[in-house]
Amino acid sequence: MSVHDSTIKTTAAVDETGAGTNRILQTRGLVKRFGGLTAIDDVDFAVEEGEMRCLIGPNGAGKSTFLKLITGRHAPSDGSVYYDGADITDLDSYERVDQGISIKFQVPSIYPELTVRQNLRVPLQRVASRSEYDERTEATLEQFDLLEEIDTVAANLSHGQQQRLEIGMAMTLEPDLMLLDEPVAGLSIEETEEIAELLVELNDEGVAFVVIEHDIDFVASIADRVTVLHQGEIFTEGSIEDVRADPEVKRIYLGESGEADAEERAGPEADH
Repeated sequence: MSVHDSTIKTTAAVDETGAGTNRILQTRGLVKRFGGLTAIDDVDFAVEEGEMRCLIGPNGAGKSTFLKLITGRHAPSDGSVYYDGADITDLDSYERVDQGISIKFQVPSIYPELTVRQNLRVPLQRVASRSEYDERTEATLEQFDLLEEIDTVAANLSHGQQQRLEIGMAMTLEPDLMLLDEPVAGLSIEETEEIAELLVELNDEGVAFVVIEHDIDFVASIADRVTVLHQGEIFTEGSIEDVRADPEVKRIYLGESGEADAEERAGPEADH
C-alpha cells in the first residue's frame, strides 16, 4: 500500500469511527471469496458505541465468516474494517484484541483441564499485574455466577457454565466490542435466560455487542437492532419488531435449504 493510500484509509477510519462519531465499528465494501464462491459480498455494516446488535440469517448466509473478518481470523478479499478511529483491516487477531475487540465462538474454547480460576488467569496475564489476579478473578466470577466453582476443573462444568466462563474470560480483556457466535446454542430455557440477563447487564455497563443467534426469542430479549444477512449480503436492518414482521425475512427463513455455512461449503481452503 502506498503512503497516499494509507493516508486515505487512516482518514476514512477517523471519519467513520473516530471522535465525533457514535460508531465504534464500520465495514466498507467488505468481500470474502473462497475460490469461486463469494461468502461475503460488498457489506457495509456499522455498530454504534454501547449498542446491542444481533446478526441473524438462514444457514449459509455467511454470518460466521463475517465475524471472522471482523476479528482477523480471515483476511478480506476486498474492502475495509474500521474500528474506533483506526483502520484494522490488515491487523492480526491478537492486535485487534489489543485494540478492544473480544470474541466468543459457538464451541467453548476454555481450557478443560484447568480449574475455573486458572482459566481466568490466562487472559488476565495480558491486562493485569499478579497482585490484581485474585481480586479481579473473584469479581469476574461473582458477576458470572461462578464463584462457587472457582476451583472446579472446567471440564466438569455444565455447558451453560462453560459458556459463562468463556464470556467471562473474554470480558477480563476489558473490550469495548464483544462478538458472540451463537452463545445460547444447546442451552436450556433457564440457561438461555441467564445468558440474556448477563449480556444485558454487560451492555448496560457500556460494552457494545454483535451477537449471531438463531433463537429469535433470545434475540428479541436483548437486541437494540437486528441485521439480517442473506447470501453474503445485508438483506435488511431494523428493530426486532420490524424484522419479525417483514414477509421477505419470513420467506428466506422458511425457504432455507439447510445447507452448511458458505465457509463450510467452500471446503478446506476456507480455513486458510
